[in-house]
Amino acid sequence: MKISWLKHAAFKIKTQDGKVIYIDPYQLSKDEEKADIIICSHEHGDHFDEDSIRKISKESTILLGPASISSKLKKFDGVGLKLYDPYSIGKITVELYPAYNIKRMRKKDEPFHPKERKWAGILIEAEGKKIYHAGDTERIPEMKKLASKEIDVAMLPCGGTYTMDFEESADAAVDINPKLVIPMHNWDVDLEDYQKVVHNKDPNISVEILADKELTI
Repeated sequence: MKISWLKHAAFKIKTQDGKVIYIDPYQLSKDEEKADIIICSHEHGDHFDEDSIRKISKESTILLGPASISSKLKKFDGVGLKLYDPYSIGKITVELYPAYNIKRMRKKDEPFHPKERKWAGILIEAEGKKIYHAGDTERIPEMKKLASKEIDVAMLPCGGTYTMDFEESADAAVDINPKLVIPMHNWDVDLEDYQKVVHNKDPNISVEILADKELTI
């Protein structure tokens, strides 16, 4: 299985049997490989980019997202999923987990990503591997439940704008306890510093910075 970070919170995963999965596609080229599955964590335009979805879709593409954004999904005949309700497509299973803000507010008492909107982090299981994409979130109590999932790769926001900063993201990594973390949603901050922060908290968690390379797991 190969993982590519495209930009921001957008990733492409390609399984050994050739299935192509995109998470939170954003500002993608028309030349990108067509998708078998697209999963969007929530409805904000940098995570649910309708132009990018059209570019990578083919007739058989399946679009998934939280049930709370069903009106957006319907434009593409997409499927809305409830949190904690596993959904299988062949040998691939997708399960959504909560993603929300606790401290970062648009204005007083109005988080950028409110818990009640039921937006999502995404857990994908395929070919014996588990990949978690946290979506737009802060460090939240639900992350500790993910430690029992024995996650191979966790994609965690760390830029501090609307989501976790380095310290919070590293603490979330310790909560989740994946084998490897890929930082994302970093707003051009120096990710080598992020590596150091995670290593100081738990040297057993590897950090892979994906820029112009892909990761094989």
